[in-house]
Amino acid sequence: MKGEPIIVLLVEDDEAHAEIVRRNFEDSRMANILRHVSDGQAALDYLHQRNEFSDPSQAPRPGIILLDLRLPKVDGLEVLKCIKTDPLFSSIPVVILTTSKAEMDMVKAYTLHANSYLVKPVDFTQFTKLMETFGYYWLAWNKFPR
Repeated sequence: MKGEPIIVLLVEDDEAHAEIVRRNFEDSRMANILRHVSDGQAALDYLHQRNEFSDPSQAPRPGIILLDLRLPKVDGLEVLKCIKTDPLFSSIPVVILTTSKAEMDMVKAYTLHANSYLVKPVDFTQFTKLMETFGYYWLAWNKFPR
């Protein structure tokens, strides 16, 4: 899949965090397309191509989902559960990207089959480095089936 764009669905309610992710993806120049929604209900609507995402060209299937836990409308763990229990979406890797270091949140996320759990650093430089490393691992080095 070298050179083919990977659709990344970012589910993040904090605009500053979303902007860090967006800028880092642009700076990395890896072949990817970032789609951003700001709450859990919008994430589910995007995946099911309903409501404002009913046009399939505006809501292409993501190759990976970056999911915050503390979201308005539908909590991130509930979104994760919906994704991983639906045969249409269960194979999409879901990476939790959250401020929560709570052991309980990590256990719940992995129990619901999260593929990775990343804690957002408070420091801007560290957050940028985390996103750079994430980008290389998931979008450049990791292999996805066709």
